[in-house]
Amino acid sequence: MAIPFTPVAVAALRYGAVAAIAYAAARRAQARRIDPAAEAAMEAAPEGLHIGHAPGQLNAAGRWRRAIRLGATGPGMEIDLAGLARLRLRRVA
Repeated sequence: MAIPFTPVAVAALRYGAVAAIAYAAARRAQARRIDPAAEAAMEAAPEGLHIGHAPGQLNAAGRWRRAIRLGATGPGMEIDLAGLARLRLRRVA
């Protein structure tokens, strides 16, 4: 019985491309100081996407947290993605 290598090759190329992008990003990243106020604001962001407005501006906050485990008892990783945004439009004379 023949082993179909095409699906395995496609999966390997996909994961290899993701790994190459992550490696390139890690190599280009520079060490920076973490701002405690910004870190506290990210931790205070509620889970989900929240959009609101104030006079003259639009605010958005979003947070996505998940724990991913490889296998039932395998190693795990927690992903915490948070973002804050503000759009302010003012007429300049």
